[in-house]
Amino acid sequence: MPTPKGPPELKHLDHVLVSATAIKRRVAGLGTQINHDYTNKDLMVVAIVNGALIFAADLLRQLSSPLRLDCLRASSYHDGTKAVHEPRIVDQMKLDVRGQHVLLVDDILDTGKTLAAVAGLIKSKGALSVKTCVLLDKKARRAVPFEADYAGFEIPDEFVVGYGLDFNERYRNLPCIGVLKPKFYAGK
Repeated sequence: MPTPKGPPELKHLDHVLVSATAIKRRVAGLGTQINHDYTNKDLMVVAIVNGALIFAADLLRQLSSPLRLDCLRASSYHDGTKAVHEPRIVDQMKLDVRGQHVLLVDDILDTGKTLAAVAGLIKSKGALSVKTCVLLDKKARRAVPFEADYAGFEIPDEFVVGYGLDFNERYRNLPCIGVLKPKFYAGK
């Protein structure tokens, strides 16, 4: 039986930064940490989509606390590789966060502006507590003093795609995190 080659976009990667196996292992570890911290507490998970969709789905399967899930859409990129404006909340949550322990889940903590804005919004709506969980932490690009409570991997300042992260809505389905070859985004 021939070995599957995977998504054709894998050839667009300069190199793999985080393997699918490492991601699976780390998501399980994050789940263990979060389960410990939320023992005997109900939890509301708020995922920032589209980027956090795959990470949030895998993380949720690791959690043992009773939980509710909501999503919101925030944007600070416009078909490029760098944040070009202040984050905007494009689509609001449907559930009420008042009196809830909220875990905000995102794919990457980059400048910190999006997570800081969303965490501030959730706190202002009366959440009992707000913690953040990100798959990737790119400290070199931080523009505001913000740190995640739970972080999967610290990465260098390179343009990454895969496992939910995209460029122009492509590459989200890659099973790993890879550095995109510049020729696939240069001049955009």
